[in-house]
Amino acid sequence: MAEEKFIQQGRCRVIAEVAQAHDGSLGMAHAYIDAAARAGADAIKFQTHIAAAESCEDEPWRVKFSLQDDRRYDYWQRMEFAEEHWVGLKKHADDAGIAFLSSPFSVESVELLHRVGMPAWKIASGQITDTLMLEAVKRSAQETGAQVLFSTGMSPFAEIADVVSWARNSDLDVGLFQCTSSYPCTPEKIGLNVMQDLASRFSCPVGLSDHSGTIFPGLAAATLGASMLEVHVTFSREQFGPDVPASVTFEELAQLTAGIRFNEQMRANPVDKDAVANEMARMRGLFTKSIVTRDAIPAGTTLAIEHLTTKKPGIGIPATRLAEIVGRTTARAVPENTRLAMEDLA
Repeated sequence: MAEEKFIQQGRCRVIAEVAQAHDGSLGMAHAYIDAAARAGADAIKFQTHIAAAESCEDEPWRVKFSLQDDRRYDYWQRMEFAEEHWVGLKKHADDAGIAFLSSPFSVESVELLHRVGMPAWKIASGQITDTLMLEAVKRSAQETGAQVLFSTGMSPFAEIADVVSWARNSDLDVGLFQCTSSYPCTPEKIGLNVMQDLASRFSCPVGLSDHSGTIFPGLAAATLGASMLEVHVTFSREQFGPDVPASVTFEELAQLTAGIRFNEQMRANPVDKDAVANEMARMRGLFTKSIVTRDAIPAGTTLAIEHLTTKKPGIGIPATRLAEIVGRTTARAVPENTRLAMEDLA
């Protein structure tokens, strides 16, 4: 069984999604692992495609972006890695100190990834109705204790409820990502409210699979209590690939992870405002004001507002008491530009 759950309360797991950004290059795939680890990600995530197992040869393009693949099927073939390559990527991630994840798209890819080993299964939204593949995931997760995390980008609530019910009836540890399958996704379609709705409806860990190409939704989601955040990554926005417009650079990923950890520290340490004010009493005196005479004031003078002003530091009679000091009589002469003291008053 898995010794420690990948998704835990109190910490937002940041998943750097490579998908096909490696463009079929094993060397590039390894480079993504090092870059994600340096940026502070908790996990690197790929997609494991086996063309013959998941697609018909006449599968249409969603968008024809490839200059070297005539068919979508050809593209999936070019994205394939051999099992020993996946084993090597997993070892590299382990050595780099981040979790290795890869989304399966067929029973065969589930079986391959089971042999490689993962702490959690991330199921793409287009796959949550693939009962054959999900049964293979179930067998693996029941054996290893790995969590099963579903993306919901193309799913209505009824479909989400069905797959959550199936997972719980199978004794699987489930989590849900709010996702909008738009690349890039505009602010109006991010759906942070849906993330919170998922948590309320299904009482499970929730997160955001973000395709905005910015760090802002991720920071907001983590602040709202997301347990997991997935963002596409790229070395440069000049790089080739269909997901580049929806990706963050590794410099941005580092900012994002630092911001999330900062937010976690804030949320874990509620502030007692009165206690902080007491701690800062000495500094407060430097920035607040005291009641000060404008001109020299003879003894026996009934103080009017024209006699007085307020100036820093606030170590005399506080400026907040000005109204009660007006109308008092001076017990002695007070020089100009002098902090008024209670001993100066009759």
